Amino acid sequence: MKASDLFVKCLEEEGIKYIFGIPGEENADFMISLEKSRKIKFILTRHEQGAAFMAEVYGRLTGNPAGCLGTLGPGATNLITGVADSNMDRSPMLVLTGQGASTRLHKESHQIMDVVKMFEPVTKWAQTILHPDSIPEIIRKAVRLARTEKPGACHIELPEDIAKIETDSTPLQPLRFRRPVADDKILNQAVEQILKAKRPIIIAGNGCIRKRASKQLRLLCEKTGIGVISTFMAKGCVDVDEDYCLFTIGLQAKDVIACALDHADLIITLGYDMVEYHPSLWNKNKDKDIIHVDFLPTEIDEHYHPETEVIGDLAHTLWMMNERFDKVEKLDFDFRQQLATRETMQKDLATHCDDDTEDLIRPQKVLWDVRQAMGPYDILLSDVGAHKMWIARHYQSHEPNTCLIPNGFCSMGFALPGAIAASIVHPDRNILAICGDAGFLMNVQEMETAKRLNSNIVVMIWEDHQYGLIAWKQENEFGHHTDLSFGNPNWLELASAFGWHGHQVNNSRDLATELDAAFKEDGPSLVIVPIDYRENMILTKRLGDIACPI
Repeated sequence: MKASDLFVKCLEEEGIKYIFGIPGEENADFMISLEKSRKIKFILTRHEQGAAFMAEVYGRLTGNPAGCLGTLGPGATNLITGVADSNMDRSPMLVLTGQGASTRLHKESHQIMDVVKMFEPVTKWAQTILHPDSIPEIIRKAVRLARTEKPGACHIELPEDIAKIETDSTPLQPLRFRRPVADDKILNQAVEQILKAKRPIIIAGNGCIRKRASKQLRLLCEKTGIGVISTFMAKGCVDVDEDYCLFTIGLQAKDVIACALDHADLIITLGYDMVEYHPSLWNKNKDKDIIHVDFLPTEIDEHYHPETEVIGDLAHTLWMMNERFDKVEKLDFDFRQQLATRETMQKDLATHCDDDTEDLIRPQKVLWDVRQAMGPYDILLSDVGAHKMWIARHYQSHEPNTCLIPNGFCSMGFALPGAIAASIVHPDRNILAICGDAGFLMNVQEMETAKRLNSNIVVMIWEDHQYGLIAWKQENEFGHHTDLSFGNPNWLELASAFGWHGHQVNNSRDLATELDAAFKEDGPSLVIVPIDYRENMILTKRLGDIACPI
């Protein structure tokens, strides 16, 4: 068979179901081969960045990689932001690019650049195919690396002349391996350390949203009562309704939740990712006792120097912990501080839930109504901007992977294409993307993709006519901000032009009704909310004056 046919058969053997992207001349053979596949569906997008975000969200929701496809040169460079986002947010992905003939890669030539070297800093592995017989090994390695903790992106480049060559090679059968498990002696040491503590607390990171890990974490909390503070990307690892859920941490300013951390005499980090919330923000004096539990050893950092590191499959480690705690007759923990923190935060989150305002609507009110409208398994995707901070603080989750926030690489433009992928994975759920007016327009072209696929998604735009998060940061540091304002289209006309439903919310009373109507519509809907970002600096001042509840 042709090398391009072999490439597709190898992807099929790996269980790849979707490839998102835009083809070019240099991957024409691959596309013709892909067209014959009955197992892989190709989703044509309107920008390669949108394709990468779609593949990222598919990977985050399923744990299996999808492909994102671009041609050489500008097609490949357009992919890179979404690829970097996927890699740093720990989502498995295959990045597939075409390339000019291998006979001209060594010299100055039309559209030729070193794509592999460009992708190396933002992937776990990047490789060009130099011989058709190496395709099975390269694809097997790329998929294994993409899935292996911590998951990420792997890049494969197929030059156009290599794609045409005949080969007798056949796909390699994927063989899954069980992850290594933690050492018993180290685990016993960790459990003893927990039992000696009076006020232990858990910081749950990105690793805890793996389904098996979340299940075992909940069992651990039910046995011990130890409270869980989640990072932005760990939302839903424990149910918000449980007393041991202490909500989310990650704002740069000190929040109420930090009071529970300050008061703790032992910090247990589970699947913790330093890219989200740096230890210098919660261990400023470098004096916290820390147990690090994760798939991999810790990153070296002066503010994060754990006495105990329990390394191995996280779900299995938690299962081993649960077995040991089953044998403990009595636990002597003091949870007064964590309970006071939870009660204070619950009251805070309900503030403004009954707002009745015209023209501008507070973020707190919007997210209260959104939470009421969304079921426990419905999915909210946040873009990046000031709204992301409000979502992280005020939108809490019942289940893993029901609130997707990019918080490693933090790229704007994530939510609209991501929502399209979420609707492919879970067509039976309500899918809501919340974007700023700036972030939405960065991938606005994917409105056409959503319409073509008839994606049942709702996109809510928080309109403030400026780069709101940058304005917030500048004003906080300098007392004013530079000119960050811009104009917007007529949103309802834009929705109509793309064949979307459109809703303009003019007061807080109508928000729930408009959102409910949007969810009931067939196909994509746009909901415009004029947001009251005067609340940004009010929140900053409040966080600066935090007095911890006891």
